[in-house]
Amino acid sequence: MPPADAKAAPHQEPKAQSQRLKQFVLHEARAAGFDVVAITRPDAIPLAEERLRHYLEKGRHGSMAWMAETAERRSSPEHLWPDVRSIIVLAMNYGPDSDPLEILTQKDKAAISVYAQNRDYHDIIKGKLKGVASRLASRMVGESVKVFVDTAPVMEKPLAEAAGIGWQGKHTNLVSRTHGSWLFLGTIFTTAELEADAPEPDHCGSCRSCLDACPTNAFPAPYQLDARRCISYLTIENKEPIPFEFRKAMGNRIYGCDDCLSVCPWNKFAETAREAKLQAREDLKAPSLAALLTLDDAAFRTLFSGSPIKRIGRDRFIRNVLIACGNAQQPDLIAAIEKHLGDPAPVVRGAAIWALGELADAGRFSDLQMRYAIAESDATVLTEWHNAGKKQ
Repeated sequence: MPPADAKAAPHQEPKAQSQRLKQFVLHEARAAGFDVVAITRPDAIPLAEERLRHYLEKGRHGSMAWMAETAERRSSPEHLWPDVRSIIVLAMNYGPDSDPLEILTQKDKAAISVYAQNRDYHDIIKGKLKGVASRLASRMVGESVKVFVDTAPVMEKPLAEAAGIGWQGKHTNLVSRTHGSWLFLGTIFTTAELEADAPEPDHCGSCRSCLDACPTNAFPAPYQLDARRCISYLTIENKEPIPFEFRKAMGNRIYGCDDCLSVCPWNKFAETAREAKLQAREDLKAPSLAALLTLDDAAFRTLFSGSPIKRIGRDRFIRNVLIACGNAQQPDLIAAIEKHLGDPAPVVRGAAIWALGELADAGRFSDLQMRYAIAESDATVLTEWHNAGKKQ
């Protein structure tokens, strides 16, 4: 039960009221399933605006135009909501029950990022956040709350660092001394004054594990990320064909990449997720590439109902699967790949051509090229035929 005196009356001393509200928040958040809760001020991330501007000026956000469009609101919590006086940062552990790197050696299987192996965390966390925020609002007089989960222009990671939940590592992700790299974040903004926690210092030291593990060299320098080279960006946000220079490096990763997170030494303290909806579904731990190739739009939507994977759509998903097939060096996949040469989506046809260029012998590839390329009108797909043909 929450403290009996949790409700803040107008006559209470401000400091006592703040302490009671903070204890109430901590109790309610933990009861809702959050693993870590801390509080910071809206002015606690003064360097965020400059760092965001530098990131955007370098074009490292790629095609994520929404980052530039919301830059002003994103740069400071007070730009998003001028009345905010305290920010409650809540974190939920989604630690895996096995090493995410193990599947990378199983070339006929698909590697799906840990966070996407079950329900969409946005839905799970937002519901819990709303519950905590609602109960907090009922304990306050004349104060307001707002809830944010990732989709709003909030810089959760710098705020989590300022609140003391962890620090942004050299891979730019949050690292916790108690939960490693596996934390989902959400925030509750409030007009109430709550006692702030101390920030967490950087504990990366001289370690370069995350930087050296990146298969596409997506880190121009420690603490800097170029999303355009990141496999998570390429497989999820990127709507175009996968750039040629990154296809081999993708391996069998079809949705996201966990390499830089997985190698972090602080994960020795990580625990498996307690929330059942964040624990991996068995059928998504190591799905067969051959089985995934058979998905039409209806089957894709059914398989990934409630999953974050659903949002990229069937076409981008099959594009990713086909690139993984080309890297699998499994000739028995050729017949299934060929079926996608007539797919309505150019991005799928192009990926199928590349995969066949990697797997089929010269004679078979030439026959397919004569059959399909002559009727092709899409410039990007014709380029795929030309480039793959030169390799034969």
